[in-house]
Amino acid sequence: MEKRVAVLPGDGIGPEVTAAAVRVLEVIARRFNHTFHIEFGAIGGEAIDKFNDPLPEDTIKLCEESDAVLLGAVGGPKWDQNPSALRPEKGLLAIRKKFDLFANLRPVAAVPALLHASPLKEEVAKEVDMMIVRELTSGLYFGQPSRRTEKSAVDSLVYTREEIERIVDKAFELARLRKGKVTSVDKANVLESSKLWREIVEEKKKEYPDIEVEHALVDSCAMKLITNPGAYDVIVTENMFGDILSDEASVITGSLGVMPSASVRSDGFGLYEPVHGSAPEIAGLGLANPAAAILSAAMMLKYSFGMETEAAEIERAVNAVFEEGSFTADLAGPGQRVLSTKEWTDTVINELDVQSVSDSIMLSYV
Repeated sequence: MEKRVAVLPGDGIGPEVTAAAVRVLEVIARRFNHTFHIEFGAIGGEAIDKFNDPLPEDTIKLCEESDAVLLGAVGGPKWDQNPSALRPEKGLLAIRKKFDLFANLRPVAAVPALLHASPLKEEVAKEVDMMIVRELTSGLYFGQPSRRTEKSAVDSLVYTREEIERIVDKAFELARLRKGKVTSVDKANVLESSKLWREIVEEKKKEYPDIEVEHALVDSCAMKLITNPGAYDVIVTENMFGDILSDEASVITGSLGVMPSASVRSDGFGLYEPVHGSAPEIAGLGLANPAAAILSAAMMLKYSFGMETEAAEIERAVNAVFEEGSFTADLAGPGQRVLSTKEWTDTVINELDVQSVSDSIMLSYV
């Protein structure tokens, strides 16, 4: 199979972790007889410095001509005081909106070798295997009017029927690939938007008779994520609730360094990125954990390219390296083996049992 991938390294440790993910894609290309045409573009602070724009037109064109996008990280203190109001984060928000990436997918699964780092008791954390599906392009963050005066402030929470239907459909489709259960999270006892949300879920579930459906109020769900997270399979919710709940759930694994994510639309095109930030304080030191970026690449293979076997092989290799006791500095405990970013990536590639250099992949730069 032949696919085009836009890689946007971004800021801080972004270039290091995306480089690791590209190396793993090289291995997959060689092993499974694929060709990945990979081209690089600018986004975030790097793009501001070079082009005075956090999402340049050349990057938009690159993404339009690609089958998926792999992103590193954006932002950092260098741009926090930017007087021009050109913030790196605007590039990320803009690319999501430009390409209508309405569904944010955040898998949260226990990693046996990392259970010691979870803030939850091991017997609770070890059962976790969920997918949080967050509506990403509507709701309170985008509603109008949104304004502030000296004495008051207004934000609007707006959802259309179509916007709710498509994210709910996505959740049901994902549940069919998993354990067959959807938990719809809302605040239907208070909010009109949530009442519409719940009504639509009730309508939609008739189209998916093979899926178990339950409703949960957001405050109840927040508590259960801590007390019994293993009860969840697919959680689907609106933008702000999903923002909060996915961040809460991410700590269950013990580290943001192993958390991948995807933002996708209905035709399979998606943007894949690690959940962690740009960590500029360790950029260039070889300390970055590339696991989340590598696992984000695995999500790209699965959800945009339909390469489930290849994705599963990457996940297996990453978990095997953890199980053998190889960690980057952020995860290593006393007496455990500490590897640099490159060394840890090398170990994953060795686990994949193929050469780390492939002639199947062509690199070019924008």
